[in-house]
Parts: sequence; structure tokens; C-alpha cells
Amino acid sequence: MQQNTPSNKMKNLHEIEDIIAKAIKKVGGRKENDLCRFIPMTSGGYMHHFTLKKLKVRSPEQLGSLIEKFIINTEKPSSVTPKSRAARGSRKKRDNLQFTRNQLERMLTIARMAGDKEMVAILAPKKSLASCKRDLISSIRHNRLEPDLWNAYVECMNSINNPQLSELASV
Repeated sequence: MQQNTPSNKMKNLHEIEDIIAKAIKKVGGRKENDLCRFIPMTSGGYMHHFTLKKLKVRSPEQLGSLIEKFIINTEKPSSVTPKSRAARGSRKKRDNLQFTRNQLERMLTIARMAGDKEMVAILAPKKSLASCKRDLISSIRHNRLEPDLWNAYVECMNSINNPQLSELASV
């Protein structure tokens, strides 16, 4: 069993540097990172350059054996195909419709005229607590009864998690 003394570490470092230099020359690269594309990984694709740096420091023997196996000891090293990844924007839902502000306002008006409270709740823009209070006070001053404003106010308060007002709303 060989101990990792400072002289052995230096020897390993020089050996791995020589192996890396030979491999770079063989693949026609200019730097260490050019070797990554020729070393396959078990998870698919080729080795990431961070992994190469980590192996160089932590396990130079393993890196040396990988480089020798896939680059130096092969007749003509072949580039590994990259790991397939999800396309950008693939997490976006394709069936979402984009409406202009005017179109949304027209749909909201139609829903209100039809008396469809569920659609009104979905289409109506969410008001801030301050604007709900202001509109509610204004409607009271003008002697208008607007249950939608009260519902919006209660919803704002519920989102703040105030249990006292939730009880008031249910009364």
C-alpha cells in the first residue's frame, strides 16, 4: 500500500499533467477542458469541466485511467454526444391564451352581465388591500351596496391570514 506523501503527490501531479498534455495533443485541443468532450459519463453525455478539475485534484489516478482509456489508448478518440436536455421554454404551458387588456375587460363585463361570479372572480384583477378599502369606503359614502367589493376586501384580508375578519365575513 502506497502512502500519499508530499513527494508521491508531486509525482502523481506530474504524471497526470503529462497524461493531460499527451491527450490534449492527440485530440488537437488547446486546454484541459477540451478533453471533457471525449470522456463519457455513466449518467449520459460527456464529463463536465468542473468534474475534470475535481478529479484532477482529488483522484488523479482515476482521471489518468479515464484519459488513457478513452483518449490515449484509442486509435482515434471520438467525441461523446452531449446529454439531451429539455428545450428552453418546455416548462411553459402551450395552451395558455394571451388576452389584451381590452379583451379581458370585455369578458369581465360579459361575465358580470351574465351573473357568473366564478368567472368574474377569475377574470377580475386582484386588488390590493389599500385599493379595496378605498373603493369600499367610497361606495359607502355614495350609499351604494357592492357585494363584490366586500368579497374582494374579505379575500384580501384572508390572504393576510387574519382569522378575526374571516369570522366576520362568514356572518
